[in-house]
Amino acid sequence: MTTELALEFARKIRAREHAVGYWAVLDAPVATERIARLGYDYVALDAQHGLLGYSGVLNGLMAIDAGNTAVGMVRVEDNNLTAIGKALDAGAVGVIVPLVNTAADAAAAVAAAKYPPMGGRSYGPMRSALRVGPVPAEANAATLVFAMIETPDGLANVKEICATPGLDGIYVGPSDLAIAVGGAFPGDPAIEAEFNAALETIAEAAASAGVAAGIHTPAGEVAALRLRQGYTFATVASDLTHLEQIAKSHLDAATTKD
Repeated sequence: MTTELALEFARKIRAREHAVGYWAVLDAPVATERIARLGYDYVALDAQHGLLGYSGVLNGLMAIDAGNTAVGMVRVEDNNLTAIGKALDAGAVGVIVPLVNTAADAAAAVAAAKYPPMGGRSYGPMRSALRVGPVPAEANAATLVFAMIETPDGLANVKEICATPGLDGIYVGPSDLAIAVGGAFPGDPAIEAEFNAALETIAEAAASAGVAAGIHTPAGEVAALRLRQGYTFATVASDLTHLEQIAKSHLDAATTKD
């Protein structure tokens, strides 16, 4: 991935222009490379709940970069200097930070992702130096930080979180958010009103603060809906989910009796 591609993606997100991405949970670099060449703006690797360790994240980011059309992001496993710094050193353009409950949590994520004087990221740009070069200010300009809104506290504090200096946006984890507002999963009619109200509140908070709002979705149709509802970027499904769905559809087709 070129520096220009990373900077253009950062500009696009900060300008709140629409972007569509894909979610990867498998340590399967060849599959990730193929997905990254399809035309998605980004591919996000899940280091929190995904089935890949640090080498998987590294190989996945190299696979994404090989196509030079999509950028790689990482949902890190925790909001700390080590997790965020390693993902960025491996070449991620942006980090999605889970379980951000307060503006202080968001500020800590920004500090971990940015070199001084903006933050406290330790200098050691292993792979990322190939993309952004060794100059800290240039790395800061190309690095995106997103705080996940997925808990009752995060939802209650979303306006303050969005106003955090240096934060590029927020990202909705719909499963956890649905549990937070009603103890159920997205799609449950019992929480539909509360869930949709929460989605609207989050999008409005981001728009008011001038930052991007992103969200995970189960399908392209839902991603399109969320973009129409005011979200800046939307991520589609996951490689594992689609693998299972397609394999099942072919099995059904092969075994259906006339």
